[in-house]
Amino acid sequence: MNKIIFFLCFPMLVLAQKQKLAGTVVNTENEKISAAQIELYDSQDKLIQELKTDAKGGFTLENISEQNIKLVVKNKGYSLFEKTLNLEKPEDLQIILKKESQEIEEVVMTKRKPLVKRKVDRLEFNVENSNISSLNAWEILKNTPGVTANNNVLAVKGSTGILVTINDKKVMLTGDELKNLLENTQGDEVKSVEVITNPPAKYEASGSSVLNIIMKKNKIEGYRGILSSKYVQTQYAKAVFGLSQYYKRDKFSIMGSYYKGMGTYYREGLDYVNYSESQTRWMSTMNRKDKNTNQNTLNFNVEYELDSLTNLSLNYSGYFSPKSYGTYNVPTLIYNNQDVVESNYRTLNDHHSRSINNSVSFQIDRKLNKKSSLSWINYFTGNNASKYQNVITHLNFAGEPPREDNFMTQNKADVQLYSTQLDYQWKGEKLEFESGTKYSFVKTNSKLDFSDNQNGVLEYRPEKSSVFDYKEHNFALYSSLSYNIGKWNFKGGLRAEMTDLEGIVSEPYDQNKNNYWNFFPTFYAQYTTENKQEFGFSYGKRISRPSYSWLNPAKSYYNLFSYYQGDPKLKATITHNLNLTYSWKNWNLDLYYRKENFPSMEISYQEPETNSVIYHFTNIEKGEAFGLSLYKNFQVKSWWNIILSENLEHNENYFKGVDGMLYKNKVWNLESNISTSFTLDKNNDWKMEMGHRYYSPSIQGTFKISSAWSAYFVMNRKFFNKRLEASLIVSDIFRTTGQKIVTKYANQDNYFQDYTDTQGFTLSLKFNFGNQSVKNAKTIKKTSEQDRL
Repeated sequence: MNKIIFFLCFPMLVLAQKQKLAGTVVNTENEKISAAQIELYDSQDKLIQELKTDAKGGFTLENISEQNIKLVVKNKGYSLFEKTLNLEKPEDLQIILKKESQEIEEVVMTKRKPLVKRKVDRLEFNVENSNISSLNAWEILKNTPGVTANNNVLAVKGSTGILVTINDKKVMLTGDELKNLLENTQGDEVKSVEVITNPPAKYEASGSSVLNIIMKKNKIEGYRGILSSKYVQTQYAKAVFGLSQYYKRDKFSIMGSYYKGMGTYYREGLDYVNYSESQTRWMSTMNRKDKNTNQNTLNFNVEYELDSLTNLSLNYSGYFSPKSYGTYNVPTLIYNNQDVVESNYRTLNDHHSRSINNSVSFQIDRKLNKKSSLSWINYFTGNNASKYQNVITHLNFAGEPPREDNFMTQNKADVQLYSTQLDYQWKGEKLEFESGTKYSFVKTNSKLDFSDNQNGVLEYRPEKSSVFDYKEHNFALYSSLSYNIGKWNFKGGLRAEMTDLEGIVSEPYDQNKNNYWNFFPTFYAQYTTENKQEFGFSYGKRISRPSYSWLNPAKSYYNLFSYYQGDPKLKATITHNLNLTYSWKNWNLDLYYRKENFPSMEISYQEPETNSVIYHFTNIEKGEAFGLSLYKNFQVKSWWNIILSENLEHNENYFKGVDGMLYKNKVWNLESNISTSFTLDKNNDWKMEMGHRYYSPSIQGTFKISSAWSAYFVMNRKFFNKRLEASLIVSDIFRTTGQKIVTKYANQDNYFQDYTDTQGFTLSLKFNFGNQSVKNAKTIKKTSEQDRL
């Protein structure tokens, strides 16, 4: 009865609320297209209806409550059709789809600048078809707003605990392996990069920020491949050769790649230690050269669409380096208080290492209905490494006869990790809900064998050897909810993680057990004005668990007077992040604050009693930072683009010194990246970029780190209808990336100068064969625990 009265009293209101949209889909030859996908989105880009066209290409969408909607039509082999409609005066539509090849030609001819879009919980950097899409994924990340890469270490707003994902799927990416993988990922396959400074609850709480690389999706069936080669000349030569192959047919797609690297790696250093107690200064020249002629990287992805609702994915990735080797010849001079050399010694370090890593993942994605979906991911990795060194020291100390010391170490480490994760997602018109759970188990075993000639004969020393066993269980639950209302967007979430760990050291025997829960809330709010100004606020709590190698207390000697040591009782770091953001007309500002409780890091301290320098992973008391980030993209001409990216930060670290007193290390730090790029021909096949990066003095715990800067040049040219691509990169043109790291407080007075051989040039060639429209299969989701290997 109530419904009848409502319809009688308010017929116009009811009719205004419910609309109907009908139409027909044809191709350019006016042939009807059946089974085309019809999707209807509201003004917030939320999917509200979807269906297939009938045998005559017709469709009818009913009960539409929105007046302003977006219509999307998809069909295999045809270009995507999108149109924004106002249903105030609905009329039947005739939609004409064009063949896919026509769209590709148009896209090639029409390039646009990178677009920075601020979302409620992230910043999206759209590079598709931009003037930097010819660069590789590593160079694109370095041009992403808020991202820096000092000495090939990625950082977001001064924080280096970065997690890199591809299509929201985590991969094990560390150090040079990360750089190598991204350098061999073509930029024209990248759609966008998401910078997530406060990751939502569905992401693991580990790490500070997330860089999510969105790849273009498969469009056309077929096969293609890429033959690539790269020659790098710095102090010594290096090279990488690779083959990548992609295939897609119907519901099946597969990708495989193999890269072989080789070369000589060089690093210059100078160590200085001032012992005020003995009034002596020790200076060592450390020029290190290592050869690795057999680096093998293999990646394999396969994806199969079981039915219209179920998708299966399998991934394998492996890295095998059977031997990296070198001999270091390190002279050390000891000066007295008259600045005269009174003693000296020379260290000869003959060493080699091996590394094997295998990872397997399996994922199932199931669409439950139009609004909800479920994903289940299983993962296993095994990491095995061994390091051997034979260290001979020729000693010539004042008042002592010359003598020789010799020690040998053999270090073996094995890490095994398993994890399983279940994620649920529901999307409504204005509401979106996510929830999930995850379990992971890690087991590590490290064995150090130490031998020396203390008794005149080289023999095993059990008191300096060690076995370290470590086990860790992690269990997590999370839920998040987002709500869009008019000009406001809100999102909030909570993640709970339980950690149960046990570490056992054999010599001296020690056992460390711990079990704890942590809760990680996140909140986001965004307001958009009439003239498209965007104001945002976000808060997130994160945790940084120490790398497994940092927990091993065994002393790993560099030479007779220096060693590295971990800490089995190292605490996880808790970080609180606050962000205020503003965006308007390609201007992006981010005012942020970061507080870290017990940040873990490597510090060094000198021990006067033994004349030793000890490098130790430990927790400092706390760290605090606040700053302002600015990003602006200036499109001067259609062929000329300038990018300005600046980050000004005040950083404070509080630590307890060797004397037990509390010290504060603070600095104002500026990171600046200015680049200009040019398109040199009408077909966008020839591009050039020049840039300058500057890093002002910074701090890390007890360290004060000097400034550094670099200039670079990039030239890229495509030939033979884009089949062949040649690139030239000149990096660190003026050899200015070397840095000085100083520790000076109480009786601590030491520094080391470090240069990682960054000046040089890179020549690369890529040959594309087969159907160049095929894109990558989905990369499997990986776990945060791998980043600690």
